[in-house]
Amino acid sequence: MKTTARTGTRIGVLVPFTNTNLESDLMLMRPPNCSLHFQRTGGYNADEIPGSDQMAKLGEFDISHDLSMISGARPDIVLYGCTSATLTHGTDFDRNLAKSIKLGSGAMSLTAAGSIAEALQALDVQRIGFSSPYVASVNEQAVAFLKQNGVETVKCANVGFDLGCHGQGEMSTDQVYELALKADDPNAEAIVLSCTDMRSVEVIERVEAATGKPVVTSNQAMVFCLCKRLSIPPYQGLPGRLFSHL
Repeated sequence: MKTTARTGTRIGVLVPFTNTNLESDLMLMRPPNCSLHFQRTGGYNADEIPGSDQMAKLGEFDISHDLSMISGARPDIVLYGCTSATLTHGTDFDRNLAKSIKLGSGAMSLTAAGSIAEALQALDVQRIGFSSPYVASVNEQAVAFLKQNGVETVKCANVGFDLGCHGQGEMSTDQVYELALKADDPNAEAIVLSCTDMRSVEVIERVEAATGKPVVTSNQAMVFCLCKRLSIPPYQGLPGRLFSHL
């Protein structure tokens, strides 16, 4: 059996309890000599459509128990793995939650929404096409969140009907690819695929080839930002043009 050292960096991840893709994506992109440690978190009803009220409640959910659990692994950094839970509240809330996670865990912290904004800044992008599996009201809040971070959304695409919590994660890669193309626009400098439970990482290079534009996804952006925080140089298997800016 081939083994690798497990004495490197520990990455803690808070995962919404119905999410089925964040863990797999992070395993695909895991930096060398790093280990992943997941804690599933609640704060929402899995049987309800994840609208803006539902996502706002998730953002406000008390995660002190989850932080105490993930702290047992003594992580170097903790990722908050839900994009819509914080973008529904705006930039200040997102930044304050990251600070609270840092205080509660003793580790560096990143949020998915904040990582998207930071990734777009690294790409020096001001105009984007935006796509997600969210309901219309959450998409509107996402557009407002990005505007607060100096990014204009020139086109916004959604799946055309309201998806439940499990439906978001069950979208095929072909469906995600088509959704990304719907967000493209001549004035867009990049394409954003938002949602940690959508299979966006697997289509990044395909979408970049089709549009000629960089693609930013929630999970890819978190890995980009953690590599920056931890001074991890580029390594094999990183998807998309974004990582050329490490």
